[in-house]
Amino acid sequence: MAINPKKHEMPVQDPEVRAHNFSEVALGYTEEVAVAEAQRCLNCKNRPCISGCPVNISIPEFIGRIKEKDFEGAYQIISASSSLPAVCGRVCPQETQCESKCTLGIKFEPVGIGRLERFVADRHNETFKGEPVVPESNGHKVAVIGSGPSGLTCAGDLAKKGYKVTVFEALHLAGGVLVYGIPEFRLPKSIVQKEVDTLKKYGVDVETNIVIGKTLTVDELFGMGYEAVFIGSGAGLPRFMGIPGESLKGVYSANEFLTRSNLMKAYKGDSRTPIMHAKRVAVVGGGNVAMDAARTALRLGAEKVYIVYRRSMAEIPARSEEVEHAKEEGIDFQILRNPVEILGYNNPDNRRDPMNGFVTGIKVIKCELGEPDERGRRRPVEVPGSEYVIDVDCVIMAIGTSPNPLIKNTTEGLEVNRHGGIIVEEATGLTSKEAVYAGGDAVTGAATVILAMGAGKTAAKAIDEYIQSK
Repeated sequence: MAINPKKHEMPVQDPEVRAHNFSEVALGYTEEVAVAEAQRCLNCKNRPCISGCPVNISIPEFIGRIKEKDFEGAYQIISASSSLPAVCGRVCPQETQCESKCTLGIKFEPVGIGRLERFVADRHNETFKGEPVVPESNGHKVAVIGSGPSGLTCAGDLAKKGYKVTVFEALHLAGGVLVYGIPEFRLPKSIVQKEVDTLKKYGVDVETNIVIGKTLTVDELFGMGYEAVFIGSGAGLPRFMGIPGESLKGVYSANEFLTRSNLMKAYKGDSRTPIMHAKRVAVVGGGNVAMDAARTALRLGAEKVYIVYRRSMAEIPARSEEVEHAKEEGIDFQILRNPVEILGYNNPDNRRDPMNGFVTGIKVIKCELGEPDERGRRRPVEVPGSEYVIDVDCVIMAIGTSPNPLIKNTTEGLEVNRHGGIIVEEATGLTSKEAVYAGGDAVTGAATVILAMGAGKTAAKAIDEYIQSK
């Protein structure tokens, strides 16, 4: 049978329709299409795709089950390695990970591994009526700080080994960046809740509204009988550029903007959490978070949304799929542009003027690409005298985040690097403090969901070995 050289297309909402709603953009494979896509897999003997997966899913095996239409069997293979299959099938950058290693991709387009993972997970969630097999308790307790992808993965892996795990979450809903950072149209919150509920069925307790470092400290957790602690608190401290005008009304960090919209449901008319329904929005940055913020602003009613990015499209770090979706929806990419000032309305004669202090524009300067930086990306070099103003009434800074210093400042003996990331042993996730492990964005700074999950798995294995060896 001849191999189809291209992946089967993912059906999506029409761009003109989806730009005005928060429903999921990608609609998912049908059973027929999933089986056809699975049949493109060559079932290579050396299985290179697995080496590209941070959680080492047995990819050829689960795809083989799809070929046989054993969809539940495929799910069981995936879930043996991943605690969040429906999430990963939607937001993981498979194109730079497992799919980049696909042998078929040498000559044709690689197998749509992520799309197949999503199909299998969704099929399970729709049809499976049973309950997971809960292992017998081993009598040991572990605390997990943060309910994002690294924390949930660590908790899930330990619970499946019989540990009593409690996850402490600072916000009122579990899920971390999955619920406050990634918009509904990319990752429906019902999907995240389903994954959290599954972990609860394994005996994981989730305590919300607990701020470790304020409500409790890491040392107090040990006093409560926990034998090890995993820190997966993420990187929620936003960065700004330090340019004039960042204190004006209408300037958000992407973290705040997306949290208000996603977790606090500010996009709903009856929400008690306000958000600015701006008409013209500039989003500074070129990563996935910038795409999410820009597309959210559009759905909140903006008539014009700009992405302001200081490098070229070739260097833009966001997933190509997200960039293409943003372009289809009408986002205007201002490439090789760097902000130098945010402008605002100032009426010194009437301080009570309701528009006083609000954003009116963003001044940018054109850039050219110079020599590569320490990461190999060409540095943007500003072109003198090329400044101009883009008229906007809202600016969203999406230029990265850092780990919150609260846990570091309240935990004696916990070493961090100059960026605030917790220092760990790469092979185990062990910090400088005995029995305290860490992973995900709290260590690396903002990165991908699947890399955070991989760190959670690494730490869970090390915690198990540590406790069992005592």
